[in-house]
Amino acid sequence: MSTDEAGYLRFFPYQEPYEHQHDAMARIAEALEDGDDVLFEGATGTGKTLAALAPALEYARETDKTVVITTNVHQQMRQFVREARAITEQEPIRAVVFQGKGSMCHLDVGYQECQTLRDTTRDVVDKEQDLAELDQRQEALLEDSQAGSEDAAEARGAVMEELDAVEDELADLRETGTTCEYFYENLTENTDAFYEWLFADVREPEDVFEYAEMEGFCGYELLKEGMEGVDLVVCNYHHLLDPGIREHFFRWLGRDPEDVITVFDEAHNVEDAARDHATRTVTENTLDSALDELAERDDPRAEAAANVLRAFRTALVDTYDDALGFGQREQIEEHWEDLAIANESGRDDLTINFLQAYTGPGYDVDLQEAITYGRALDEKYEEAYRNGETSTRKECQTLQAAQFVETWMAEGADQGQFPVVSVRRDEGSGDVYGRAELYRCIPQEVTRSLFDELHASVLMSATLRPFEVTEDVLGLEDPETMAYGEQFPEERRRTYAVEAPALFASDRDDPSVQDEVAGILEDAIEFTPGNTLAFFPSYSEAERYHDRVQTDAERFLDRPATSAKDLRDDFTAGENGVLFTSLWGTLAEGVSFDDDDARTVVVVGVPYPHLDDRMEAVQAAYDEAFGDGGNEWRGTEDAGWAYAVEIPTVRKTRQALGRVVRSPEDFGARVLVDKRYTLLGEQEMGNYTVRETFPPEERKEMIDIAPAKLKFAMLNFYGDVDAWGGDPPTP
Repeated sequence: MSTDEAGYLRFFPYQEPYEHQHDAMARIAEALEDGDDVLFEGATGTGKTLAALAPALEYARETDKTVVITTNVHQQMRQFVREARAITEQEPIRAVVFQGKGSMCHLDVGYQECQTLRDTTRDVVDKEQDLAELDQRQEALLEDSQAGSEDAAEARGAVMEELDAVEDELADLRETGTTCEYFYENLTENTDAFYEWLFADVREPEDVFEYAEMEGFCGYELLKEGMEGVDLVVCNYHHLLDPGIREHFFRWLGRDPEDVITVFDEAHNVEDAARDHATRTVTENTLDSALDELAERDDPRAEAAANVLRAFRTALVDTYDDALGFGQREQIEEHWEDLAIANESGRDDLTINFLQAYTGPGYDVDLQEAITYGRALDEKYEEAYRNGETSTRKECQTLQAAQFVETWMAEGADQGQFPVVSVRRDEGSGDVYGRAELYRCIPQEVTRSLFDELHASVLMSATLRPFEVTEDVLGLEDPETMAYGEQFPEERRRTYAVEAPALFASDRDDPSVQDEVAGILEDAIEFTPGNTLAFFPSYSEAERYHDRVQTDAERFLDRPATSAKDLRDDFTAGENGVLFTSLWGTLAEGVSFDDDDARTVVVVGVPYPHLDDRMEAVQAAYDEAFGDGGNEWRGTEDAGWAYAVEIPTVRKTRQALGRVVRSPEDFGARVLVDKRYTLLGEQEMGNYTVRETFPPEERKEMIDIAPAKLKFAMLNFYGDVDAWGGDPPTP
């Protein structure tokens, strides 16, 4: 063991790393020394978190940097807390687990209100301190004047005048009532005991909230104040991927970006998360509120703002009215539904309608007036709330709307931007209203600048390959790459590719196809000594087979907007159940089914996403960006399809397969039900196959099997690992 290795192993809290963890830690340590980013793929359950954290914490400790580990999966945050606690028991570190203000506010107010309350409270405390200092000064001068000093008497008179003025100012501030009693306690009381408690262990946000509530403090603000110079921060993606939040976040850390090392968990999700954070929207309701706001104002700038925003609102309504076909309006429900607004002439229908609807000196002139006036209004709202004239901090709708329209007109035709108009039905009134959205297709426009600024990043996942595609999509420059496949005994797992019909959308309603798939599922469930997970391309397909499959096992059906935790707990409490769910749901990744929580996982079909206009726009943007000069993964000429659809789809499948066999002692079977996963499908279906998209070592383990033989294969496999507690079922 080298000296350097011994150094970072002090942050490895268990007896001995796996061999692949030793290798990964050494390579990550070297990359951090060089300031290189790392793409790190490791099969589920193989200890990626500690393999990344140990060398990152060692390097940060030696170079005075901070490590930030981040995920978009709530369960993973809890896992990070457990790992951090184990580390600090062996090698003490100062760690903070950070969530957004909304989940930690004791008053339950919005961001702007909180900011105003905080500023006003700080003003009150400053005035109180000024008052105390002036009072102390006048008492000293009083003593001197009583001793006969005329200069002291004259100086005291001036101090008394200033003291009276400060008392009046303080009284005015207190009279508004716009202060936060919790933040006041932060500023005026001794918080040493809080920080001593905070860093004695790794505290979860719920623990911080409860402790702070009990002591009368604002835990969120105390966390912000205590983050400076810590060793480790655990947080959500948005603290790094949202440019506005990121700027504040680094300031709270007391670090420049080059002094931060990030570890992105479930990093295959960074692409979609970055795209979401870059997307901008404005609703018809916001435009209406802005126009109502402006109607109350007698100001030339208000007239200019109303002129341009009214034209955009008119264009929005005209655009979705024109796009809605006969009878379509009546079918609109409470979720947003996209409408086609592409126009062969170049700009989209909404932009064209806006230019036709607008009259005046120039929309750009009126927009600048609108933004200037919006900022002035926003300052007035701030002042009114601060002075107690309003009970809530009003948001300036004019500013929000005008800034969006400016962005729409300036960037809507740029590469990678996709203008969208959507409609939905208001749940209360039943009215249909619209939304304009600039959808960002290429995430590297968000992520490249982040990765360029940071010292280094480790992006880890069980499904990051093909690495060259991840490099392109996220804008990474020559990262270190490492992949560790299944590390547990091969004889304790099987992967079957069943030669079932290719479940294209056009074939899923065929009764004969459904009968064959249901039969395969029934065999997989019956010949599993324990629980079975069944994943489908959609919730509707999951429900179809939940109702169709005949089995003695207890059936569980996942539905949208249901509690994944409750469903998982109910399912894993039993020993002979089957859970039907969607591959695009929350149970396909980041949720553990260890040991007998689930023995078999079945993936039915190839879970391609719904290929709507957005997905076609992403494909087109990727094809333009990477089709000529990108890494051209596997020599494909259709980079758009490969980058945007096929590779993310296979990653979803691989994530689902990783729900079982998560330790050296664990065992289980993975079943892929669709000809496109098989060698036979590769020979018969050409470009429609997806087998080649899997990493080579995973393809090597796939056993092609006829539907009728699956039950025999599973019976033998589970017999080989002594899984049958009694007599096995009879085929």
